[in-house]
Amino acid sequence: MYMLLDYEDVIRIPPSMLGEDPDKIINELTYQKLEGRVKSFEKTEVQDPQERKFIIVAVLEVKRVGDGRIIPGDGGVYQKVEYKAIVFHPEMQEVVEGTVSDITNFGAFINFGVLDGLLHISQVMDDRFDIDLEGKRLIGKDTKKELRVKDKVRVRIVSLSLNDENLAASKIGLTMRQPGLGKLEDIKNEGT
Repeated sequence: MYMLLDYEDVIRIPPSMLGEDPDKIINELTYQKLEGRVKSFEKTEVQDPQERKFIIVAVLEVKRVGDGRIIPGDGGVYQKVEYKAIVFHPEMQEVVEGTVSDITNFGAFINFGVLDGLLHISQVMDDRFDIDLEGKRLIGKDTKKELRVKDKVRVRIVSLSLNDENLAASKIGLTMRQPGLGKLEDIKNEGT
């Protein structure tokens, strides 16, 4: 789920940037350091370490707190900042809507916001599939339903492992094999 959070951090201002406008530099360095990074809630807020993690999507507002500190032998200034940020906090069993970004021989990748999750072929629907890698689609053998790149889908997160160092190395498992989940076009047609 997406949230708006107030957080704080310490930003290092390198010596080469010390003569410039401090607010502009602090904003720029805060965006560079934080946007697209994985951070964690405090242990007191959420117990499970994996469920504490969230991704900073955008830093909206940055404010300096007090004076910066200089550490002997470093040359940089360490400035405490408070910031508002839009974050994405994926949760187990959360239902999300996304777009099919790729079809492979083992399933489909679904993009939902800042992440891609894997929809394994066994979790697409109750059917066997023909895989058309050239046409980038999965075709149900019995139902003849298709799943193609750019299709809009509703999926549930069933496994989650966010990588702190490399967001692209995160692993998110998805399913569409439950009522109310699947290709949005099919869900709409079933409701009418």
